Amino acid sequence: MNTDKQNFIFTSKAKRVSFILMAIGFVSIICMFMMDRNDDPHYHSNRAWANVFIGAFFFMAISLAAAFFLGLQYAAESAWSTSIKRVIEAVTMYLPYGLSFMMLLFILGQMQVHHIYPWMDPEIAKHDKIISGKMGYFGIFWWIRTILYMIAWLWFTFKLRKNSLDADKLDIDVNNSFHWKNVKLGAWFMVVFAVTSSTSAWDWMLSIDTHWFSTMFGWYMFSGMWISALTTITILIVWLKKLGYLENVTESTVHDMGKWMFAISFLWTYLYFSQFMLIWYADIPEEIIYFQTRWESYKALMWTVFFVNFAFPMIMLMSRDCKRNFFFLMFVGTIIFFGHYMDIIMVVMPGTVGHNWTGLSWMEFGTLFFYLGIFIYVVLNALAKAPLQVKNHPFLQESLHHSV
Repeated sequence: MNTDKQNFIFTSKAKRVSFILMAIGFVSIICMFMMDRNDDPHYHSNRAWANVFIGAFFFMAISLAAAFFLGLQYAAESAWSTSIKRVIEAVTMYLPYGLSFMMLLFILGQMQVHHIYPWMDPEIAKHDKIISGKMGYFGIFWWIRTILYMIAWLWFTFKLRKNSLDADKLDIDVNNSFHWKNVKLGAWFMVVFAVTSSTSAWDWMLSIDTHWFSTMFGWYMFSGMWISALTTITILIVWLKKLGYLENVTESTVHDMGKWMFAISFLWTYLYFSQFMLIWYADIPEEIIYFQTRWESYKALMWTVFFVNFAFPMIMLMSRDCKRNFFFLMFVGTIIFFGHYMDIIMVVMPGTVGHNWTGLSWMEFGTLFFYLGIFIYVVLNALAKAPLQVKNHPFLQESLHHSV
């Protein structure tokens, strides 16, 4: 399809929606900070800051997991996904923006503008024996790890994207040199990501509940971001096909994305339930503290997250026909998307707002709209900057004729 027409459609239609979402979200965030007040100095405006953090992390995690999925396709030398690589790449291009939002929030936390991380407060760290005992892991060492995560993730993401675009500039790539570069990069990225996905989850999410620990938490966060990314990519593919793009993407490729959504939903459920069940069964005081607050003040949210992200995709995506039905995939994908946003709310809110949380409100949705608008704008910009179909790829023809 003509690139000029492609750019025109992206800038004149979908991006208009992104601006509207950003505007609604921005106004909501301003109102949220003006209205959210609490007498406890450590919870002063913390619901507002927690919501801003949730949105920043959720969409950053989607782009990071998309980069992981892209690297995985190269490392495994998968052919089926070749025709949708540009969609996956476009989602990864939000990563620098997502990490910038995260870094800004980290800096503001260090400056005591908010209290998302208790260990960043010198007074709490000084008087809390558990936190003071963990300060060797935090402090400057935490900042070094954070910077290294961001540099490594961005380097691999940009290199994978650059090699993919550079291959298209050639009339013909006889030796498939750029592809083999990405195969090596993808393999190394899997090694780096295997470590940093868990350690960053400990540093950025688990440390909100500084007293608690879990050996399963890193995998739990990884599975959540992976299913969120798969869902986002699938929704984009279906939406583009409905607009008349990606005409070479077969129904079988969309079916495979549906299978990924179905499978990783079960992986997330296994980790979600196992983490809870093992701690509940052992009933060790220092372990159950994490779930006590959630069970007392977030029980409805806990059950909603579980059933929306497990029972719903299991029932709706079990049959082959449902995975090949565009309406079903869009509908189920949208529900899963919001379900995992609620999952991040459940991870963050109890450690920042505690029992002061009063349930889902316009605050959560307003923040979601703000980041969603930015995400849509960035991803569609990335889609418009390159042909939607890769050119010089050794598995392209196999992908175009993919059938299952």
